[in-house]
Amino acid sequence: MSNDKVTLMKGNDALAMSAIRYGADGYFGYPITPQSEVLECLEHEMPWETTGMVVLQAESEVAAVNMVLAGASCGKAVFTSTSSPGFSLMQEGMSYMAACEVPALMINVMRGGPGLGTIHPSQADYFQACKGGGHGDYHAIVLAPSSVQEMADFVWLGWDLAFKYRCVSMILADGLVGQMMEKVVLPDQRPRRTDEEIRRQCPWAVTGRYGMRPRQVVTSLELDDDKMEANNERFQATYRLIEQNEQRAEMVQTDDCEYLIVAFGCMARIGMKTMELAREQGIKVGLLRPITLWPFPAQALRQAAQGVKGILVPELSAGQMIEDVRLALDCSLPVAHYGRMGGNVPTPDEILQALKDNFIK
Repeated sequence: MSNDKVTLMKGNDALAMSAIRYGADGYFGYPITPQSEVLECLEHEMPWETTGMVVLQAESEVAAVNMVLAGASCGKAVFTSTSSPGFSLMQEGMSYMAACEVPALMINVMRGGPGLGTIHPSQADYFQACKGGGHGDYHAIVLAPSSVQEMADFVWLGWDLAFKYRCVSMILADGLVGQMMEKVVLPDQRPRRTDEEIRRQCPWAVTGRYGMRPRQVVTSLELDDDKMEANNERFQATYRLIEQNEQRAEMVQTDDCEYLIVAFGCMARIGMKTMELAREQGIKVGLLRPITLWPFPAQALRQAAQGVKGILVPELSAGQMIEDVRLALDCSLPVAHYGRMGGNVPTPDEILQALKDNFIK
């Protein structure tokens, strides 16, 4: 598909189509609402006949994430997708991949919880995604799309970052972005890498002892405490490098704002309308949209917050990202939260009223 071809499709479908065009080697997943269209789209497109990409419905989320671990250990571009309860089951596999230092892409299209909760949108997996839901001191790069176009674009960005840093990248989308339909321009098809290209680009990968090179071992286990501590120190050095280089955010009308909305995903889209309504009433509101939830764009937030009187953080949760907002600002400004839960999505007027209630008495 050429770059000038505009298509109307769901966010989940755009993500799947973009993965095929990236030259993905394999997808391993399990259906769960509201992300099942990823698997369904891949099965409909049958990329195994055109690019050789493997598409497999595993018997569970636990099986799927461990298949991703195996493929990633071979240097392959592999991924999985799930929704919140399934993401909980994948946390052990994510921790293993972090310790193995293998690049992989994970997608979580969030729904309301706790437990099975609801099939409607939520953003309540923020802590789980950004703070390392599995055991150990690890991070994944977390990208938060707010449009169908970004659902497609972040597939390529996520994999590129994963291979650059040998880590897990995650696309954390709320169910609204996964299910909405918008215009999208998909990238051109790129061929899958050859085995020789993988061996050259990923010298750490398990690809067979070609040329009788020393054997490769990809494992998360190290029984020598000093060696395991050295491994952890290496991981942390990588995370510091990511924090230094990969913070991303969008700032809208922050140059003259007196109040700031900080929101991601669908809430940033609603916050954009809130900003327009506020400015029509003479209230100077700006918007900061974190694109990377981890690393959190603290530098951009501190820049945008200069001179503001208050910050509102609307989330589809009881309040999770707000903690990183406060930490980034060293609690130097008034920061308030407005949240909806259980699959309910607020209107721009609700958010504007929350802004007035908290800061404009």
